Amino acid sequence: MTASKILLLIIDGVGDRPCKILGNKTPLEAASLPNLDRLAAEGICGIMDPIAPGIRGGSDTSHLSLLGYDPHIYYTGRGPLEAAGCGIQMEPGMIGFRANYATVDEEGRVIDRRAGRIADTTEITAAVKNGVDLAKFGVVIEFAPGTGHRAALALKGKGLSAAVSSNDPKKTGVLPQTILPEDDSKEAAFTAEVCNEFSRQAAEILNNHPVNLERKARGEYPANVVLIRGAGEMGVYETFEEKHELSGSVVAAAALIAGIGSSVGLERIPVLPTTPLAEQVKLVCSELERKDFVLFNLKAADEYGHDGKAVEKMKYLEEADAALLPFFDIPDLMIAVCGDHSTPCTIKDHSADPVPLILHGDGTRIDTVTRYDEISCAAGGLCRISGGSLMPILLDLIDKTHKYGA
Repeated sequence: MTASKILLLIIDGVGDRPCKILGNKTPLEAASLPNLDRLAAEGICGIMDPIAPGIRGGSDTSHLSLLGYDPHIYYTGRGPLEAAGCGIQMEPGMIGFRANYATVDEEGRVIDRRAGRIADTTEITAAVKNGVDLAKFGVVIEFAPGTGHRAALALKGKGLSAAVSSNDPKKTGVLPQTILPEDDSKEAAFTAEVCNEFSRQAAEILNNHPVNLERKARGEYPANVVLIRGAGEMGVYETFEEKHELSGSVVAAAALIAGIGSSVGLERIPVLPTTPLAEQVKLVCSELERKDFVLFNLKAADEYGHDGKAVEKMKYLEEADAALLPFFDIPDLMIAVCGDHSTPCTIKDHSADPVPLILHGDGTRIDTVTRYDEISCAAGGLCRISGGSLMPILLDLIDKTHKYGA
């Protein structure tokens, strides 16, 4: 028997380092994970450098690598991928930015970079999109809400460049920064001017918007300025189906991951961070009935790592493990479980530590590993691989690889 479908389950930021609060165990080592341990016991394990040894990958570059797209070739910045994930139809040459709403005081100084963690920006985002006029520059904007205080901006027009800075000061008590060109080209200077004008007009619209007036009346921070960063030019991607001869979908609450998936031609199945894990798993199962491949990203472990919350990360891993049981009932399925990077609670950021990897399904050589954690998997039959090797290995296991040579 040979599996015919692939589930790539990426537990974002899953890898960690020993945590004192967990008795010098990692969250994976300390957690009770019967389903992941079963996958490990019935499959073949190893550890993986999502990009290469010693490289601290971002979620963007790592996901591209795991999907078979060398980030050294395809990566052009986070902004356009984030924009695609927020539903903006990104075309090659468009400039994309990450964005978020923030609050400035009467003197224009940033007092909250998340606008009081505003939950719904649909109405004010529409006001900005419809109200900002950059026609004198020959530039059209696309502006879309993300989750919570997040949003995305895209610029379309001639003579644009991604070589521009951010207006985000990354701290409070100071004015938003002026966006500057980052090289000597006329395109960068022009784009910086366009971005500053967008910021100015957006602030005018937001300052007197009814949503913000109501927030101020309730004693809440108004979302009265847009901070943009992470400029990048949308690149050209060979579609996933052309590249791997597989139809596919992406199920991911994180806009960035959904954007990466849709950028390479995976069908985006909308979910929110608040969508229960059981419902997300049902969606994945449904997609596997009609598609050859599903990318399923679980984000919260990474967030707990960034916050340094080892106990919470351990508990989330246990919650995620419990939700995975339905995958055992899907016939002819090759399951790959890994992380896109490690996010150790001790450093509260991504690290270059390799991530544990399981491949489970008909055709895998079963090794002696029985637990899913960083140390156990290091003893597995896959040994240590790079992220760029994952898709070729998976394609070979489902008999989709073309022979190299005679």
